[in-house]
Amino acid sequence: MALDYRKCAEEIYSHLGGKDNIASAAHCATRLRLAIVDINKVDTKALENVEGVQGVFSSNGQLQCIIGTGTVNHVYDEFLAVTGLTAASKEDVKAAAAANQPLPQRMVKTLGDVFVPILPAIVASGLMMGLVEALGKAFPGFAQTDWYNFLDMVSNTAFAYLPVIVAVSSARVFGGNIFLGAVIGLLMIHSALLNGWNVGSKDAINSFFGVKDGVIPTWNLFGNAKIGNYVIGSIRRTGYQGHVIPVIISVWFMSKIEKKLHDVVPAVIDLFVTPLTTVIVTSLLTFVVIGPIFSTLETYVLEGAKVLITVGFGVGAGVMGAVYPVTVVMGLHHMYNVIEAGLLASKEFGNLNIWMPIASAANFAQFGACLAVAVKTKNPKMKTVAVPSALSASLGITEPAIFGVNLRLMKPFIAGMVGGAVGAWFGSFTHLGASAYGVTGIPGYLTINNPLVYTIELAIAAGIAFAGTMVFWHEDPADLPDAAVEKMEAPTEVAFETDKGKVIAPVNGKIVPASAIPDPMFAAETMGPSIGIEPTQGRVYAPFNGTVSMIFPTKHAIGIVSDEGIELLIHVGVDTVNMEGKGFESTVNQGDKITQGQVLLEFDRSEIKAAGYSDTVVVVITNKDALKEIKKAAE
Repeated sequence: MALDYRKCAEEIYSHLGGKDNIASAAHCATRLRLAIVDINKVDTKALENVEGVQGVFSSNGQLQCIIGTGTVNHVYDEFLAVTGLTAASKEDVKAAAAANQPLPQRMVKTLGDVFVPILPAIVASGLMMGLVEALGKAFPGFAQTDWYNFLDMVSNTAFAYLPVIVAVSSARVFGGNIFLGAVIGLLMIHSALLNGWNVGSKDAINSFFGVKDGVIPTWNLFGNAKIGNYVIGSIRRTGYQGHVIPVIISVWFMSKIEKKLHDVVPAVIDLFVTPLTTVIVTSLLTFVVIGPIFSTLETYVLEGAKVLITVGFGVGAGVMGAVYPVTVVMGLHHMYNVIEAGLLASKEFGNLNIWMPIASAANFAQFGACLAVAVKTKNPKMKTVAVPSALSASLGITEPAIFGVNLRLMKPFIAGMVGGAVGAWFGSFTHLGASAYGVTGIPGYLTINNPLVYTIELAIAAGIAFAGTMVFWHEDPADLPDAAVEKMEAPTEVAFETDKGKVIAPVNGKIVPASAIPDPMFAAETMGPSIGIEPTQGRVYAPFNGTVSMIFPTKHAIGIVSDEGIELLIHVGVDTVNMEGKGFESTVNQGDKITQGQVLLEFDRSEIKAAGYSDTVVVVITNKDALKEIKKAAE
């Protein structure tokens, strides 16, 4: 008797603790995946007894109901109809799974999730900005031309409006409205605020605000009410150009506020009440709380940097060489122009900018680390990001290298910090200095007082970072590209022997027992006798002659039936349904006749690994009751 999909969905829903306890719902080739608010409200025992549910377990923040190939999609459709949830909820389920990671990993992953989509913009802009600035310094006449001004505008747009780009991407990551995110990003660089790059310039402050004391005015929203020396509701009228962390924090709050309001505001007024309230509350948090915290942090870092660079024997400079890329991540590095301007005006240091060699060492070290990744990686996609990012960093624009490569991989970032520390120490110890500010790296040759020693400093910084990355950073073997397509050969190893014939391994690689599959449902062989294959190539071949019974929409799983009646599920990777088809291609259609050795699916192992999932291929016989004998290649 066929399963009643509607009844199954209704019974599952009845045991989940109500709609408010379901954060999101998705499904893969075999199971219904639910992000649950409070797992204690779920009646797991009752779920296991629902007709159509073959098993229930909780994994990585998800409640998973095993329903089976070709059935779960129908139950899922009915589940959406019963609950009123939408199908556009896979990112929420994915986020729930990631929530169990350690905090540092979650933070780095969040930065990666925010920056990966915007990498093309900042990589291209960073490289172009470095080239344009270098040409302007090398050829002063060119800096006065219309071409220079036009190219300068084009190249720095992504950085001038970086908070907007980051805000939009952050809203996407946190599940907020991306257009409200854009509003928050625009608000943080509004033309009514002093450009964040000019906070240390008295002339700029006086000109912008029409004052004479070089002090940035404030808006005091609640008059002069104070807590100690703090004026409640005081807003310093400065923008956040160049900032990253405060933008991400603000949009995170915005997304939380928006979601909460959607839950409590009546639907009839939700359309205007929720966006209005979200923007106002987030704006106040941004400028009254988040802003002052980062302004205070800027002050401490600035004063600390001033003290450190004068510490004897270059020790303080070394510390700043290590810390500098961290301040880039936090968006605090723009304030160092204040130090540089003061140094150039100070006779104590011979009117030399001794900060520039420190920044150059730090930047060039990140170049060295990024270059090492570009040299060492076998992943073409990583190489296409690392090469231009390294070039950009060599010209003094490090954001693409840091956010696009080094910080994501972490060990190259640390190697860069070490290289920056040693290089900066050497530059300070040898009394390097510049006659101007605004350029580092290769363009720094135009202003440095000793080009030969400067070359040694850059070589030290980049060399240590390069060597450290080459030695300590190891690319995951799963990130390596598959062999050339023309060299791929269908497997010959037997995965299963049954009374109805043999099942050849559908993927080249090492066959492992079901217990080694990094997924509790498959490891327990809930759906049937199973084996795993740790693939060495990205192709799935037909393991026998038969018919395609099902292809999952995201192409990560396929069901086939042999001419003798063996029903097989081939599932590529664990939790790869969340990739929504990215990195997967099918070469056959449902209902097609297949022959042994024929290519069925192609998958990109590096894409799977980059998304944070295992690429283990799971092979399951789903009709074990129809077979008298089943012998697996790995027990």
